[in-house]
Amino acid sequence: MQRRALLASPLLAAPMLSEATAQPAQGLVTEESMIPSGEPGLELFLRNKRPASLSAFTPGRTLLFVHGATYPASTAFDLPLGGQSWMDYIAGRGFDVWLMDLPGYGRSTRWPEMSQPAAGNPPLGKGEAAVAAIAAAAAHIRAKRGLAKLTCMGWSRGTSLMGRYAADNASLVERLVLYAPVWLRSTASLTDNGQPLGAYRTVTQAQARERWLTGVPEDKKAGLIPAGWFEHWAGVTWATDPEGQRQNPPVLRAPNGSAADGREYWSAGRPFYDPAKITAPTMLVLAEWDQDTPPYMASTLFPLLRNSPGKRLELLGEGTHTICMERNRGALFRAVQVFLEEASA
Repeated sequence: MQRRALLASPLLAAPMLSEATAQPAQGLVTEESMIPSGEPGLELFLRNKRPASLSAFTPGRTLLFVHGATYPASTAFDLPLGGQSWMDYIAGRGFDVWLMDLPGYGRSTRWPEMSQPAAGNPPLGKGEAAVAAIAAAAAHIRAKRGLAKLTCMGWSRGTSLMGRYAADNASLVERLVLYAPVWLRSTASLTDNGQPLGAYRTVTQAQARERWLTGVPEDKKAGLIPAGWFEHWAGVTWATDPEGQRQNPPVLRAPNGSAADGREYWSAGRPFYDPAKITAPTMLVLAEWDQDTPPYMASTLFPLLRNSPGKRLELLGEGTHTICMERNRGALFRAVQVFLEEASA
């Protein structure tokens, strides 16, 4: 059992790439596909990056990433800020890396109900259905690579989904990374205002920035996000929702299943999964100013992973819930990479 606290580190040095054209990192192959989600009429967007020279695939170096409650994976995990995305960083170290957008997000199919008034339908994309979509993506990757297991990583709400997937499918998960892990909530949610839940919610870029900076000391806010990074991320993220773009101001629509799960499980003191059923080596990692999934959640979850060999909890300094797109993202990248590259216990 290991637990460490890391101080913030300088931004990773990386060769500069054109963010406007989002060209893949040199030496990496990029492939994109749409696959059935398991839910009628809905397809999942998958992106894969790997070294062009990679010909042999292993569970420990084949990774699937899933995003959180509001924003897709395709515009965060693979956004080349400073010339390099997190996806590029991992793939560049010899990994076969995959991301998926859940139904209703990014480039995956949206439900027809998302083009109707939100109040007219119940929350879309609840946890059980989202885990089934992850299972469909994982099965596709395992079949394509001829593997029995994968390494799984989730961010924010994605940690509850990947945690459930790993608990229910212990034999299919090689290693597990939970970045900004969700657990039982004793503080208010930043994404649920307590109002009646419709099918989806809408978020403006101004609201996104306010939420991002919640909990950051005033004297640290100006230097937290390098110049232009928020604007670039927001631009490509909101562009994934053409219907939302037509509103004034433009909005991003996000399915409300995550908020419904929060009320049914996390805020009600009911876990969505049993951590004791996870048998893969597991890493919990987050930053000190995270107000979406505050550090008390990870601290409570950590001892419950009693059957996870080599488990680890790392708290990073001077970062928020979105440290993966902040000046100290290098600390996150390196900490996770060390865990990924360790030999299995």
